[in-house]
Amino acid sequence: MKRIGISILVITTLLTSCQDMLDEIPKDFVARNNYYTNEADAQGALNGAYNTLGPEFFNIENYILSELHGDYLNGRGSQASISLMDQLLDQQNIGRTASLWSRLYLAVNRANAVLNNVPGIADISETARSRIVGEAYFIRALAYFELVRGFGPVPIKTKESTDLSELESPRRPENEVYELIIADALAAEQGLLEAVSGTGQASKSAAKMLLAHVYLTIGDWATAAAKADEVISSGKYQLVNVQQPDDFYQIFAANTSSEDIMSVHHSETRQSEITNYLHMGNNIPFNYASSGYFAWVPNMNSFIGEDWDENDLRKPFNLYTHTQNAGGEWVPLPATTPVLFKKFITDNTGLRTYSAPIYRYAEALLFYAEAACRAEGAPSALALERLNMIRRRAYGYDPDVPSPVDYSAGMDKEQFIDTVLQERAYEFLIERRRWWDLKRTGKAKEAFAAVGKTLIDERLLWPIPENEINNNPAISQEDQNPGY
Repeated sequence: MKRIGISILVITTLLTSCQDMLDEIPKDFVARNNYYTNEADAQGALNGAYNTLGPEFFNIENYILSELHGDYLNGRGSQASISLMDQLLDQQNIGRTASLWSRLYLAVNRANAVLNNVPGIADISETARSRIVGEAYFIRALAYFELVRGFGPVPIKTKESTDLSELESPRRPENEVYELIIADALAAEQGLLEAVSGTGQASKSAAKMLLAHVYLTIGDWATAAAKADEVISSGKYQLVNVQQPDDFYQIFAANTSSEDIMSVHHSETRQSEITNYLHMGNNIPFNYASSGYFAWVPNMNSFIGEDWDENDLRKPFNLYTHTQNAGGEWVPLPATTPVLFKKFITDNTGLRTYSAPIYRYAEALLFYAEAACRAEGAPSALALERLNMIRRRAYGYDPDVPSPVDYSAGMDKEQFIDTVLQERAYEFLIERRRWWDLKRTGKAKEAFAAVGKTLIDERLLWPIPENEINNNPAISQEDQNPGY
């Protein structure tokens, strides 16, 4: 992408998104002389940092890009080109990556505002100070984890920026970014509460889950397993029991559940956009209508097709093939879209107020199973048991009791890891996991080849926004990711 070739519209969009990163912060959010004076001010600043997580997870662009880089679905409309993995992203989707960059650095900046100012407040209890600072460290770590996985080396900012003159910051190597993420997450773990008022708030368990995820990503298997085990052994969480497919809605449609560690909670005043991309209709169950977006369409040539056991209750929970017509009759979906996603759809309003998981207990079990097997060189009985807990629940059995669908002992290391990754693929459909699992394990090209697609190396990283290159004196076009 050459600087001289970019359109005026894209320049305007990117400049606006960067300026929004700074302008969205109210003046009283950054005015030290009249704001950071007491606990209420500190909490208000923290609330501003939390606000960057919603209404989806660092906004809908993050969901669009993460999901449509997966092998089990295809984009349509303006998102179709994201699924063309043998091509670079087009200008519209480059714009989406730029919007995500701005959102993530907005989160970093708001967290920095808390971290730079709250420690100096006199009128605040030490308990509140520790908690608020811990939550800010967690948000910054979470944002940088998204940044480094998506963009590779990125600028590290640990001081609050209040104007464009403070944008200068070079891209730092990935290992340095991960060092910051781990330091932040460990600091968060120390300051966060064991019990929180709701799972929209970060807790010690959420920090442990983030650490397990990061350690798994960088290959520190033993530490990843240990952190996941701390969450499991705490006894605070348990899998939701399921006897029929829609029982899974106890996880997603409820305000919280026994396996909810941290979620983005939607409400009547802050509703989800995800259902707009699954489909959008007019008073017809599951929102099927000719006016629907259907921007995310299942790829039935992938693992969610014939290879997915029909007895696995996650399949009819995640996918559907029939809808009701105006006369109340159940009829097949049209040939153009014979299968659609159902996970976040329950009725003709589209379940706009569900909880979008950031971390849930099922993932702690699978984190442990994979990490322990990698660390020990073979699956232990405990790793197998924790994998089987997910398997049993998927088929309607008690997760804690051996069942006829259990995986048998005897798998070698690679067979077991592949089995864990497959369970993760089924368990976390439309939860921003598949692409990152394929990428961190080096299996992305293999997975796309299995569905008849070619993945070019340039798609492994998203482009650094042109606006960042134009306005950050420490970054030039030569620093751009390959292909852009």
